[in-house]
Formats: sequence, structure tokens, C-alpha cells
Amino acid sequence: MDHKTEAVHDNLENWNDRADVHAHGGYGDLTKLINDPHEITGTVRRDLAVLQPFLPEQSVAGQRLLHLQCHIGTDTLCWARLGAQSVVGLDFSPQSLTYARDLAKQAGVEINYVQADARYAAAALPEQQGQFDVIVTSAGTITWLPDLQDWAESIAKLLVPNGIFMIRDNHPFLFALDNAGLTVTENYFSGTESFYETDSSYAVSDQAASTSTAKVKHQRNHNWAHDFQEIISVLVGAGLTVEALGEHQETDWQALPMLTYNESLDEWTMPKGYPQLPLTFSLVVRKNS
Repeated sequence: MDHKTEAVHDNLENWNDRADVHAHGGYGDLTKLINDPHEITGTVRRDLAVLQPFLPEQSVAGQRLLHLQCHIGTDTLCWARLGAQSVVGLDFSPQSLTYARDLAKQAGVEINYVQADARYAAAALPEQQGQFDVIVTSAGTITWLPDLQDWAESIAKLLVPNGIFMIRDNHPFLFALDNAGLTVTENYFSGTESFYETDSSYAVSDQAASTSTAKVKHQRNHNWAHDFQEIISVLVGAGLTVEALGEHQETDWQALPMLTYNESLDEWTMPKGYPQLPLTFSLVVRKNS
């Protein structure tokens, strides 16, 4: 087994454990999400704000949608609630998908979940190549992928002509920062690998952090830097055209220890008195018709 394959396997075991943590408090009140058909996560609200200018009638209603790296399906459920059709959620963690399927069943929403590495999504969905109007991925995704070439090509294969892909994710600059503060400790450029061990996972809010007590047993994590040059180059090389690039001061989790949580907006921001940095970026690309 080569290093990258072994590293992805470490991440898979880690994310199976994270699924348990997130399903038992780390993702907040899932019962409320299940029972309120109008409840939409902050992540999806921010994703939709990025997507809307490029959607028919500024809505995903009636659009065939694929959610890559969907984890336990909280956001996937919300895309279906917003009217997306033939919704598919894809993730490499079987434990995450167990929770995702249960969440959708309890909410009474039909979603098809597929276990696969996002890099090879097209191979995992052979009958749906060229069938999706919209593909989305967001909030902590591509840093878990060692390379992006196959990822970009899969996205292009799965989109219909004129279909759109949106990613909203951690800003590449964050990869270079020490998690304990604002010191640059890692290389920024693509190809840099970061390895660490921890028995905990992130929480989506202050309340979730205080209520989640589960621990991660498989503690090895491998992340890879992906700079803007790489991200944009692989998508353009796969036949996609850039429609919009954004940099944002809000994020979906406490990516740095000093960030403060706004409960009404369900988002984390840098407090006053600190340098105001981009915490997330967004990119919208369209498949050439």
C-alpha cells in the first residue's frame, strides 16, 4: 500500500469515528432538523447564496443535484428540502452514510446515498454521468483529498452540458496557519501534507461543543494543501469555465481558536481587534455546452 492510499485509509477510519461524534451532539440538535421541514442549515444557506445567481430562477427547485463528501447528510437533506430533485449524496465513510440514510428516512425525504471516494465519483455513478444539473461540495472537503485531477474530471463527467459546480470550502491560506493562532507554520502551496492526531472532532456551534462527549478512536488525520492555482487549473482543464470566485469572512466551524460564534446566523467570524482574513472561499464553474 503506497503512502497516499494508506493515508486515505487512516482518514476513512477517522471519519467513521467522527460520524459517531457528529451524530451524537457534535452537529447540534438533529431531532429539530428532522422534525422541522423548513429547517435549513447555515452551511446550505451560505452555499445557496453563492449559487443563486447561476441557477434558473435563483433556485435549485427541479434541479438534479449531487452532494459530494456529504458526511452524515444534514446538508444533503436541506438541498432536497429546497426542491432539488433526484438528490444523491456521496461519501467515502460507510458509518457517515448509515446516519445519513437514517436522517433522511426519519425526515421522510428520498435521497440516494452512495459510498465512494469523491475523486472517483463518476466511476461510482456510471449511469448518472452527464445527468446532474448541479453538483455541490462545501465546508471542509478537498483538504482530505491528496490530489484533485480525478476529482475535477469526475465532476465534469457527471454534469449536464451547461450544468454548474460549486465549492465553498476552507480558504487555502488557513492550511498554512498554526491551528493555535495566526502563525504561518506550513507551506501554502499544493502538495504539502499535514499529519496530526487528535481524539476530538470539530463542533458546529458552541452548544454542540458543550453537549458532544464522544471521542475519536482512530486519531490519525492527513490533510493536503490545495492552492487556488491547482483548484482552478484542474477544473478548467476538465472542460469547466469559471463563473465566480469569492473570498469570505465567515466560516462553518471554529477553524481558528479565536473565532466567535453567531448563533442567529449559525456562523463563525474573526472578532474585532484581530486581522480580518478570508476564512472560506467559493468557486462556481460551468460545464461547457
